[in-house]
Amino acid sequence: MPRGYSKERTSVHRLHYHFIWCPKYRKSVLTGEAKDRLEALIEEKADELDVEILALAVRPDHVHLFIEGNPKLSPNKIMQQVKGYSSRRMREEFDFGLPSLWTRSYFVSSAGDVSDETVEAYIEAQTGQ
Repeated sequence: MPRGYSKERTSVHRLHYHFIWCPKYRKSVLTGEAKDRLEALIEEKADELDVEILALAVRPDHVHLFIEGNPKLSPNKIMQQVKGYSSRRMREEFDFGLPSLWTRSYFVSSAGDVSDETVEAYIEAQTGQ
């Protein structure tokens, strides 16, 4: 198996996702104890979802999360779980003065070692056989 790939019973994969999301109204509320607690909650949820955190950066007004995903979970399911869990727990523990902690939107991008051109060339080469 190529180095850096994960093997499941029925698949071999390397799924890396970069997520970015922010608090409602992009308020700078993710500081101090709230920042530390959010990092801990994201780590808990990542363990539960069986995804590996490659990098995590909590800024006062947004969050960057870079993970190795699992083919059983779509990116939107991962975000739904992480944002829902962290919002519920954070709102129980902190008073942010917001109607909800997170906006409904987020950014996601896939990352990998193979360029689009390489994949396209591979597929084109397969059609000739």
